[in-house]
Amino acid sequence: MKIGVLTIGNELMSGRIADANASFIARKINLQGWSVEAIMSVGDDLASIKNRLDYLLSMTDAVICSGGLGPTADDITTSAIAQAFGLPLYTDENVLTYIKDIFTKFNLCWVENNAKQAMFPQGAEVIPNLRGTAPGFLLPVKKKLIFVIPGVPAEAKIMMTEGVIPALRKHFPQNEQYVTKQTIKTFGLSEAAVDDKLKDIDFDSMGVSVGFYPVFPENHIVLIARQKTPEEAQINLQKAQDEVTARLQEFIFSYGEKTLEEVIAGLLTEKKLTIAVAESCTGGLITNRLTDVSGSSEYLERGLVTYSNAAKISMLGVPAEVIENHGAVSEETARLMAEGVRKIAGTDLGLSSTGIAGPTGGTKEKPAGTVYIALADAKQTICRHYAFRWDRVRNKHVFSETALMMLKNFLQGKG
Repeated sequence: MKIGVLTIGNELMSGRIADANASFIARKINLQGWSVEAIMSVGDDLASIKNRLDYLLSMTDAVICSGGLGPTADDITTSAIAQAFGLPLYTDENVLTYIKDIFTKFNLCWVENNAKQAMFPQGAEVIPNLRGTAPGFLLPVKKKLIFVIPGVPAEAKIMMTEGVIPALRKHFPQNEQYVTKQTIKTFGLSEAAVDDKLKDIDFDSMGVSVGFYPVFPENHIVLIARQKTPEEAQINLQKAQDEVTARLQEFIFSYGEKTLEEVIAGLLTEKKLTIAVAESCTGGLITNRLTDVSGSSEYLERGLVTYSNAAKISMLGVPAEVIENHGAVSEETARLMAEGVRKIAGTDLGLSSTGIAGPTGGTKEKPAGTVYIALADAKQTICRHYAFRWDRVRNKHVFSETALMMLKNFLQGKG
């Protein structure tokens, strides 16, 4: 089945809002085994909406539109589609009552133009909106389908999942395929390097498609298998996953949707270990990421941002002469920071970071992007030196990712 996507709104054309809906809709469609023929965006203009809609319908079985269903004067999607096909608009009294009840429930002031959200082209089937006031609709036109959903991403996502996809399956049962997906998350290689390591794998012969998705500082590989039976799809997907793993194993930290900090949370919980963190250049980012996981209080005892030399000395017990002789950004200081925070917190593990995020502060010997990361337990302290080349904010993120990856590898017995 071929599908077109049309996102509508002046805010998209001006660049004031990123088009999150187009990418989400495309992902959902591809995961069903269908193809997206074209994605277009258009402003809130009657003639332009009709023109783009005609074009997309000429090459597809269905078009999914998002945006322009609100109560304001520039929300004209419904009327534009009705005019495009010579259809009158009608008010759905059940929808109107539902919208008014929402206003009453939340003690909102009713303005009459909100009623336009209960208007639909003749012949349209309402798609409920459980997250907002503007329902969507499905309109059959010349043996093809037009879906219209709101532009608010949270509303569009749930309506795609619970309204649009089931309706497409119902109207096009002959396109049914079994689709299974695996996301493999990696860190430590560039997108080009990942692609190069996988270039000899014949994914086509396995009936599997592969996509590369950079999510700085990570690179995600998405494998999608489409077959006539779920068993065939799963077998082929596993074959492809095994091939990827054989080439990228040391860089993989997650299969599926778990984040790196969620993987670490599972390992710390499983091993019943506690940790404390001392940060300098990352400014609390490592600790922040660890606390993104619910239940982190079970293993995270404290996080200290010891940004100044004085803080490293007074809070962590790093001797002043070590900093004077080796520098705050050094292996010696990083080791003592990890050991110091572990000692004062009474935890199993101590993790530290000290570096130069840039763009200022670097030297020839220690340029911006230099970082030392140390991890201490009761038996040993491990320290690693890294050099990166990003801007300040990205350096901080890659520093934190490197620290968490080092922690994950340690917990998995990989050094």
